[in-house]
Amino acid sequence: MSNPNDMACKNMTGISRRSFIKYTGLTLVGVFFFRIDATGATQKGYLLVDMKKCQGCLSCMLACSLVHHGEENLSLSRIQILQNPQGSFPDDLVISQCRQCVDPACVASCPVGALKFDPQYEDVIMVNEDECIGCKRCISACPYKPGRTIWNFKGNHSQKCDLCAKTPYWNATGGLSGEKACVEICPLDAIIFTTQTPVQEGDTGYSVNLRGEEWKRLGYAID
Repeated sequence: MSNPNDMACKNMTGISRRSFIKYTGLTLVGVFFFRIDATGATQKGYLLVDMKKCQGCLSCMLACSLVHHGEENLSLSRIQILQNPQGSFPDDLVISQCRQCVDPACVASCPVGALKFDPQYEDVIMVNEDECIGCKRCISACPYKPGRTIWNFKGNHSQKCDLCAKTPYWNATGGLSGEKACVEICPLDAIIFTTQTPVQEGDTGYSVNLRGEEWKRLGYAID
């Protein structure tokens, strides 16, 4: 037996309640996929590190700050080296580089859209400094600690690793197809760049073994 309420709804609008729900669902799915297309593809470049190679020299941090800001300031570096003087090798050092997440929480958290894929720079995720309102939601939203989006205390805006796509104080071309200051400066080649998407959970895909036989001759384990 037909539901009187369904019949009444159909008589008034020419469509049943069941059909209305079905088409509404299809519309929402369409909007969802449109949003994915409109916000751009996922990130296409990643920095991988070998923590057993890193010696904590901070060269990558100084280079990052220098090419982006024209000064060597560890607090402005978009890659961070965390040192634990009480820890034992290899847990005494941690390289905290931006994961360039496939589903970036920082981008989703920005209320004004200042964090987004920038087609001008090969679709690298960038912070538009002019649009940033300084709410720091992107910093809080990052699931990794310390947050990979950091606060620029001089310019009063957030910033994150842009894979050196925009380095006004470096005459090299960066971005996905160019050079990255941290990779180029590391004296032990403990940082590499890849376009292959790493495992997104934990450090599984971002920590790799870059040690060869020459490393073994120095007395370090290569496995």
